[in-house]
Amino acid sequence: MIKSFKQTFLSLDLQSPRWSSAETTAKDYELRQYETAKWVSTVIRGETQKEAMRQGFWKLFHYIQGKNEKEMRIDMTVPVTCLVKSGCTDFKISFFVPFEHQDSPPPPTDSDVFIEERKAAAIFTRSFGGFASPEKYAEEAEVLARILRHRGQPFHEDFFYTAGYDSPFKLFNRHNEVWYFKK
Repeated sequence: MIKSFKQTFLSLDLQSPRWSSAETTAKDYELRQYETAKWVSTVIRGETQKEAMRQGFWKLFHYIQGKNEKEMRIDMTVPVTCLVKSGCTDFKISFFVPFEHQDSPPPPTDSDVFIEERKAAAIFTRSFGGFASPEKYAEEAEVLARILRHRGQPFHEDFFYTAGYDSPFKLFNRHNEVWYFKK
């Protein structure tokens, strides 16, 4: 538990999903091509986004600490994502499954936690620093949406993902993103 706890709260050398830069001409966003990958997820219903993130994080943290059928500890990864749908109070929080478990992730024992496979996708990303609140994520998502509309880029406008890369204890050089999927 000490290793995962330290990794989680200090964001040290954590694995993340594989992607390649599909377009780097824009300075205010990037188009990335993400590979197919498995994620461990949970949906928190009827809470604020902030509370959903807190509850979801801890459900998933328990999973990587051994609350799975193999009682296996799994290293923390980045980013922690949150699916935000327009006008909806259900939030899906997810951790990327480390590469060594991609083929066969340990099944969760908590019925609220599940493994999902996200297909390869082209994703528009916008990065920003500082401590990210739900309001800041929404603001950055709106900025990205405006830029994409202005440039005629087709994207799914009814949802976006937040992506957090840092522990709450990291004070400087923080990295956050918002993601829109390309149509």
